[in-house]
Amino acid sequence: MSDVATGRPAFDAPHPNLTVTGSYTADPRPHVVILGGGFAGVSAARALADAPVRITLLDRTNHHLFQPLLYQVATAVLNPADISVPIRWLLRDLDNVTVVMADVDRIDPDARRVSLDGGTVQLTFDDLVLATGARHAYFGHPEWEQHAPGLKSIEDALEMRRRFLLSFEAAERASAAGEREALLTFVIVGGGPTGVELAGMIPEVTRYTLKGEFRRIDPSKARVLLLEGGERILPQFPAELSARAQRDLEQLGVTVRTNCVVTDVNGDGVVANGERIDAHTVFWGAGNEASPLGRQLGVPVDRAGRVQVNADLSVPGYPYIFAAGDIAAARTADGPPVPAVAPAANQMGTFVGRTIARELRQEPRESFRYVNKGDLATIGRHKAVAVVGGVKLGGYLAWFTWLFVHVLYLASFRNRLTVLVQWAYQYLTFQRGVRLITGTTVHRLLKASRAAADKRRAA
Repeated sequence: MSDVATGRPAFDAPHPNLTVTGSYTADPRPHVVILGGGFAGVSAARALADAPVRITLLDRTNHHLFQPLLYQVATAVLNPADISVPIRWLLRDLDNVTVVMADVDRIDPDARRVSLDGGTVQLTFDDLVLATGARHAYFGHPEWEQHAPGLKSIEDALEMRRRFLLSFEAAERASAAGEREALLTFVIVGGGPTGVELAGMIPEVTRYTLKGEFRRIDPSKARVLLLEGGERILPQFPAELSARAQRDLEQLGVTVRTNCVVTDVNGDGVVANGERIDAHTVFWGAGNEASPLGRQLGVPVDRAGRVQVNADLSVPGYPYIFAAGDIAAARTADGPPVPAVAPAANQMGTFVGRTIARELRQEPRESFRYVNKGDLATIGRHKAVAVVGGVKLGGYLAWFTWLFVHVLYLASFRNRLTVLVQWAYQYLTFQRGVRLITGTTVHRLLKASRAAADKRRAA
């Protein structure tokens, strides 16, 4: 690697066209670059804490996010700060780690170089860990995203919360019955854990949280529809637990439609199996697409854009590049893909970090072995399904297991404490503590709603 005369950090480059290599370029230790501050990236950095390397962890945000609880931000149970912590704070005790907030533009795998911030900074590496995660996929229809936000970031969750709460305010002012019905219809596309958890949470808000607060509408009359293109919801669970989850949702008043393929999404609602469903609030939870950085490597990827890694999670043809987390198409010992869940990302990140450390000790590489610690999904109060150690659980026991595991995986004691307090408050009072609406006004939503109603009448 080339050096900079001053030996200053690469990101203090005084001129935007200066090409700088390395992190602290006067440091002779091997340079490991980690892209992504999620579960896999943070776990990889921690696994290298005692290794004789210098680490640069890059992320476009400054926070580590606990994504499994994003739906509770979207439904006004939790604040964004309750499920996130600064990456710098999380890794503050690791002296060999430098955290940098930056946008990664390109990866040149042959030159071992990463381009940042529009190419103004070039960062070289000895080993690269690609842990940039995934986004929601719209199956070739990116235009649907503006009408049906997914749930992968804090910004997504806040947008969902805004649309969800605003729909009731607009319905209170709506003048026509058909207009109110469309405003009080919530469609969730996708019957995986995200879709099921969203669908199960909304009825509690409509029946209890908003009770008695409106004069012209009855929020408990709101419709919630969960649309799943496959044969059953929660397909990763055993069939009997999927059936139980569907019964639980239907007891809450959710309409569950399986084998229901969505063919259009716009500002007026959705078209599913040829039927038009008028709705002004549509949420998306139907699929994932890996970060586009994986495709830049020029190696095989699957349909979701995930890198098809070797047994040691290295990228084919590039033994010094690893993929971990949602961007890696890894397989379990008996063949099925490793699921895109937090425990899997943690295990993959830790394995990659240890593999790099083994290389430095000139020890042979091992194959990644995923240990499935269980599958969990909550449907509503006292309603959940779980598979733990091969044991199938439902109802109260599964619900308490879900609560315990999710609190355990939060990154800090402050997060655990505040989440427990918020959950206790919500459990005892049925109230949400963060029902804030920002951004678009009711007037603008009503204008769009009335334009849609005029369009329907004209048709």
